[in-house]
Amino acid sequence: MNYLAFDVGGSSVKYAVIDEKGTFAERGSFVTPKDKEIFFANLADVKTRMADFCKLAGIGFSMPGAVDDESGVIGGSSALPYIHDFPIRQQLEQRLGLPAAMENDANCAALGEVWTGAGRDYQDVAFFVIGSGVGGALVHRKEIIHGAHLHGGEFGYMYIRELRNILSEGGCPGGLKRRMAKARSVSPDEFDGRRVYELRDAGDETAARIIDDMYEFLARAIYDIQYIFDPEAFLLGGAISSRSDLIPGIESHLDRIMKEAAVARIRPKILPCLHGNDANLLGAVCHFRSVHR
Repeated sequence: MNYLAFDVGGSSVKYAVIDEKGTFAERGSFVTPKDKEIFFANLADVKTRMADFCKLAGIGFSMPGAVDDESGVIGGSSALPYIHDFPIRQQLEQRLGLPAAMENDANCAALGEVWTGAGRDYQDVAFFVIGSGVGGALVHRKEIIHGAHLHGGEFGYMYIRELRNILSEGGCPGGLKRRMAKARSVSPDEFDGRRVYELRDAGDETAARIIDDMYEFLARAIYDIQYIFDPEAFLLGGAISSRSDLIPGIESHLDRIMKEAAVARIRPKILPCLHGNDANLLGAVCHFRSVHR
């Protein structure tokens, strides 16, 4: 059985045909339209072409925002105002002529990793996506914990006293560039996360401190979540998860925390994600299959 998956982002929409084992058959992408009607038309064009390739059982969507699949409405806000605050799932089903299901993008990435990726052997995981901010998801028994306000797993909102701000301002590459720019009294546009690492490797003490702070802030968040949710593993996603020094940097701060919190005996298990950008597409199909069993 084959499914069509769409990963809707602010700059591009990725799509793929995926079977029940998580194998990709066809894939592609298009630039995200600025108009809802063009957006719907592009989706319909892809669906028609993929349906000529194989029989489709349904369509899964990875979407930004506070996605409520049951009502069909996406709340919150995103770079795509035209997807919010109306029953979009029902309209998509009408326009595309197939059953559909939709889930938040970070939740989809978590589901994709739990289905066939780094979390496939676990029932309960905490998933971090580390990029311009810190997003995430909580998975219990292979299903997303959404929370009362669809904010389950929004780890980036955790408050960091030293920052006088939230984790997303210091626990990610986006935070690195903002903090480095502030230290240099320049525009954040002059930096990205990679540049901060380059400065550290060249001996810049400020860059080294800011990167070490990021590892510490992430270690604290992971420790706290371990004793709040008690997952079997933490999965770290985002481009930075491919860095060989990310997890050891976090682990070094966990060593200190575990030593200071001597009564704590459960050490968080941290793993890098495996699927990269494919996780959202896989998760969209995983979610569809759970809804349309």
